[in-house]
Amino acid sequence: MTKAVRFHKTGGPEVLQLDDIQVAAPGQGQVRVRHTAIGVNFVDTYQRSGLYPMQLPQVAGNEGAGVVEQVGTGVTTLKVGDRVAYTGQIGSYCGERLLPADRLVKIPDGISDETAASMLLKGMTVQYLIHRTYPVKAGDTVLWHAAAGGVGLIACQWLKALGVTVIGTVGSPEKAKLAKAHGADHVIDYSKENFVARVKEITGGKGVPVVYDSVGKTTWEGSLDCLRPLGMWVTFGNASGAVPPLNTLILSQKGSLFLTRPTLATYTASRADLEMTSKSLFDIVKSGKVKIEITGRYKLADAGQAHRDLEGRKTTGSVILLP
Repeated sequence: MTKAVRFHKTGGPEVLQLDDIQVAAPGQGQVRVRHTAIGVNFVDTYQRSGLYPMQLPQVAGNEGAGVVEQVGTGVTTLKVGDRVAYTGQIGSYCGERLLPADRLVKIPDGISDETAASMLLKGMTVQYLIHRTYPVKAGDTVLWHAAAGGVGLIACQWLKALGVTVIGTVGSPEKAKLAKAHGADHVIDYSKENFVARVKEITGGKGVPVVYDSVGKTTWEGSLDCLRPLGMWVTFGNASGAVPPLNTLILSQKGSLFLTRPTLATYTASRADLEMTSKSLFDIVKSGKVKIEITGRYKLADAGQAHRDLEGRKTTGSVILLP
C-alpha cells in the first residue's frame, strides 16, 4: 500500500483526499517508481475542478521524480536505482506508482530530484514554446503573461539568454520585482496599468511578434491588441478561466494574426522529441543560465493547501509536494 491524494468528485481543493492505494508489480514496458518529489502545476487544478474532464476517482498530479524500484519485462533502458523524472502522466500525487518506461527520462548528474520534479513540465513547456511554436531570435521583443509564475520565471531567464527583450505582466509589485530579477526587461503590473497601452508605448506603437498567454479569459483580447500584423497569439493556459468562443474574423481584422493552442503532450509525443526537449532543458539549467526557484514545499497530505495557494496567486516560481 502507498499513500495517494485522490479526488472522487470534481470541485475545489477540498475534494482532494489522502487515500491508501495498492500498487501492482510492473507489467510489460513498465517500471515501479518511488517518488522523492512531486511537481504541482496549474493543469492539476484544471483536472481537479472538472475543466479538463477525468475518469473518477483519480489520483491527482502530472509530474514527479524518484527512483526506479522495480523493472517490468521488456524494459532495457532503465534499471533499479536509476533516478528518473516525468511529466504528462496523471496520477503523480502518491508515494509509489507504475509508469511506462518510455515516458521517463533519466535525471542527469548535477540536477537534484526536487529540481527535476519542479521544472520538467514548466521547463519543457518553455522549451517548445520559444524554440518550436514561435522560434524566437536575438533582437525579438515578446510579451509573456504571468512572468513571475513557475513557467514565467524560467521563460524570462531563457529568453534573456537568447538575446530576446522580454515584456512581462504580473499582478503585484512584489511579483514585478521577481520578474525583473529573473531577466524581464519591462514589467507591467496589470492590476495598476493597462498592459496594451504599455506594450504599445514600449514598442513605439508597433506591437510584438508573439504573445505567450497562459492567463486566458482576462487577457486574451488585450493579447491580440498587443500583436503587430502577422503576429502570433500563443494561448497555452487558463489561469483566469477558459478563453470564450472566438470569432476567427477578429484575427483578420486585427492584422492577419495567427492563433495556436499548443500542448506539451503533442510536442513530446515521440520518444525522440521527449529526449530532445528534456535534454535542452537540462542543459540550460546545468549551464547556470536558468535557475529553478522552488518557493514552496508541502507535505503530500497538504496538497489541497498547495492548490489553494496556487489558485489564489500566492505562489511564485515552482511548488512541490514531498511524499
